[in-house]
Amino acid sequence: MHEVNHPILAGLGIMTLVLILLAVLFVPTIFYLLTLQKALSRCSTESRAMSPGMVWLMLIPLFNLVWQFFVVLNMAKSLGAEFRKRGLPEEPDPGQTIGLIMCVSSLLCGPVYIVFWIIYWVKIADYSSKLAATAVAGAV
Repeated sequence: MHEVNHPILAGLGIMTLVLILLAVLFVPTIFYLLTLQKALSRCSTESRAMSPGMVWLMLIPLFNLVWQFFVVLNMAKSLGAEFRKRGLPEEPDPGQTIGLIMCVSSLLCGPVYIVFWIIYWVKIADYSSKLAATAVAGAV
């Protein structure tokens, strides 16, 4: 009877777990980036501090640790300008504080980052919904 080589099986098992973990992390990241892109797309071109497609640079490992700060700051500028343009009451730099806390926590503590990442994601989705609702109301 032929014996199975255990180190090879162990290596395949570890590789499988890593791939599953990456997939589990990748899917929410895609939806998060789609939310950011949609929010920026709902801002007029004049209000945008960055192009909506630029959020996808967050997929570049290590670079994203720096780029996330630019995304948060430009998202706040864009949303703030758009809310002012539409005459909608909102904080001056929408999402900036929670976004910056999220960015800093990503450099320091994983679990804290995840909490603030979700809070920021929900906040931006809410701002995006407000813009979508006023676009519909304005068109009617």
